[in-house]
Amino acid sequence: MRGLGLVPLQHPHLVVRALDHALAQGLSGVEISSHAPGRELSDPAYAPFWTRAEETGAVVFLHPFGCTLDERLDRWYLSNTVGQPTENAVALSHLIFSGVLDRHPGLELVAAHGGGYLPTHIGRSDHAWSARSDAGAGCAHLPSSCLRRLYFDSLVHDPHVLRELVRVAGPDRVLRGSDFPFDMGTEDPVAALRAARLPGPDFDAVRGGNACALLNLALA
Repeated sequence: MRGLGLVPLQHPHLVVRALDHALAQGLSGVEISSHAPGRELSDPAYAPFWTRAEETGAVVFLHPFGCTLDERLDRWYLSNTVGQPTENAVALSHLIFSGVLDRHPGLELVAAHGGGYLPTHIGRSDHAWSARSDAGAGCAHLPSSCLRRLYFDSLVHDPHVLRELVRVAGPDRVLRGSDFPFDMGTEDPVAALRAARLPGPDFDAVRGGNACALLNLALA
């Protein structure tokens, strides 16, 4: 069993200290949200955090704490069903287009919810990067290539979307997710993997091999 700590993104001057404290307690890394009030993950104030996370090999798990669309999503649980994938896509896009991932190629970052909408719509980001100078100014590589520097959990609630995620990110970049014990989780995440009908080696990698490699665990 491995755990993660938390860092206070609302206090950028404390995040490195909080990361080091988590690692000193034997945790594998930290969980972060998609933003902090008034700050995106591309904010230069977080540069020391990304540097330290890369230096230490800490796992950084990106999982939104709420959604910034507020009253537009205040009914029918849209704050979760629409808001969470949107938050993931926005946060990851900030890391890609600002060049954070270029500057920290060794960062071990895991995105919840399969990365939200970004992996299945990454072609739009690639087109903008190629067609617009403002989109391509901060990112040295095609956005779709950046997906293979990240990790994603597999809980996307659709076998076709999972297959596409594995295709664009690579079978070695998807980790089995369950979202246990929340209502948007699944009681049988392995069955969700089977429904995607992945090739045998890819299925085994997503089921546990990738997580073991990331966390330096022995595969049971």
